[in-house]
Amino acid sequence: MASIFTKIIKGEIPSYKIAEDENFYAFLDIFPVVKGHTLVVPKKEIDYIYDLDDKTLAGLNVFAKKIAKAIDKSIECKRVGVLVIGTEVPHAHIHLIPFKNESEVSINSPKLKFSQTEFEEIASSIREKL
Repeated sequence: MASIFTKIIKGEIPSYKIAEDENFYAFLDIFPVVKGHTLVVPKKEIDYIYDLDDKTLAGLNVFAKKIAKAIDKSIECKRVGVLVIGTEVPHAHIHLIPFKNESEVSINSPKLKFSQTEFEEIASSIREKL
């Protein structure tokens, strides 16, 4: 059965897409811990990030770097943190979390709620900086 991320990549479930190429897809987390919280996933559905082949793992990180730089330019933050836990969805993924304080880089932080318009504005702002 396809993961929710695979369904997002295929367009079966809507997302606030930041960017994609032939191998990777980046989109806003709909349960963000901070404004600009973005997920970066390989299009290849592999459960655990360290089960990815070396080329895909390296490519995922290079793709994530481009997204992180755009987030850093569009969201007021000290840095963009990287979090890899991977137990929420059985599809390898990286959380990019802009933060002012290190305590914000936690998947257990309270989730924020944004309207559809706010999500679209955040995604557009990040895409403009790519």
